[in-house]
Amino acid sequence: MSFDPAIAALVPPGSRVLDLGCGTGELLDHLIRHKGCSGYGVELDDANLLACVKRGVNVIQRNLEEGLSIFEDQSFDVVLQLETLQHLRNAEQMLKETARVGKMGIVSFPNFAHWPNRLQVLTGRMPVTRALPYEWYDTPNIRVGTFADFGVLARKNRLKILDAFGLQEGRVVRTLPNLRASVAVFKFERE
Repeated sequence: MSFDPAIAALVPPGSRVLDLGCGTGELLDHLIRHKGCSGYGVELDDANLLACVKRGVNVIQRNLEEGLSIFEDQSFDVVLQLETLQHLRNAEQMLKETARVGKMGIVSFPNFAHWPNRLQVLTGRMPVTRALPYEWYDTPNIRVGTFADFGVLARKNRLKILDAFGLQEGRVVRTLPNLRASVAVFKFERE
């Protein structure tokens, strides 16, 4: 997964970062090189692990369904969970773990309430879009959520949202992001 500059901008310079589901390590590599950050990626896929190692990114092979018990409370400045929550059976527990392990969390996921998705559902079909590129029967997504849904989940789990916006084709969307953005982005901390 390539990274979005708007998400990279949310990470303060010099932060100790944990990137959950880091893919090929592209974002973590960028943060290390351009923002003086340090940290680790967590990834399950062997090919992505190899790509991280080739980049020189520290990576731990771990299934996120097993949780983050290997990390101490508040041991990272920032925990990134980009495009991973929708793949997890224990999404709410992983969100709690993200808040426990990091002083701040940054989450992104496909926004199911984006207007083209709504239109496809109105025609009787599950959406297939750039952000949700799979048919209903072969998707790796276990669940779908919306920008508005995350706000409810954050309040339920006593998470204070520090920043929230949508992304649409590389542009930040702050006006009506639940309707106008294909990806939801939230920066949060524990209350």
